[in-house]
Amino acid sequence: MRILIVCLGNICRSPLGHGCLEHLVSEAGLEWEVDSAGTGAWHIGNMPDKRAIAVAKKNNIDISHQRARQIQTSDFDKFDHIFVMDQQNYDDVLALAANDKQRSKVKLFLGEETYVKDPYWDDTLFEPVFNQIFEHSRQLIEELSNKPTNTE
Repeated sequence: MRILIVCLGNICRSPLGHGCLEHLVSEAGLEWEVDSAGTGAWHIGNMPDKRAIAVAKKNNIDISHQRARQIQTSDFDKFDHIFVMDQQNYDDVLALAANDKQRSKVKLFLGEETYVKDPYWDDTLFEPVFNQIFEHSRQLIEELSNKPTNTE
């Protein structure tokens, strides 16, 4: 299984999604590939936001090795699922899709009509956004693998 997590700049939400999902996939003993990307090109090559790195590290997940990249049309062929963080990301990613098969891979990370708030402009959002992403990552693994993950 190959999963891509997408947000706007690939420095806050999608790196957290990438890190949480990768961490939980490893814990579950699954051999899935997880990656992240942004719809915009502003931060290509940069590390995740220092606040995202800090909240992940506080929860024993290291995302400091990740580097921002922009989603490419080739990602539709490489990944089985593309999860986006909000409606604008959803619309932008769908606009890149060439056909219905590619469009069917794109879903909102939290499900229909729900989105992950962008914490970039509000330091107080990083912790709740991390928690929301981490818990939903558990659910995604269960849904996609039909194998329960380790719940505390």
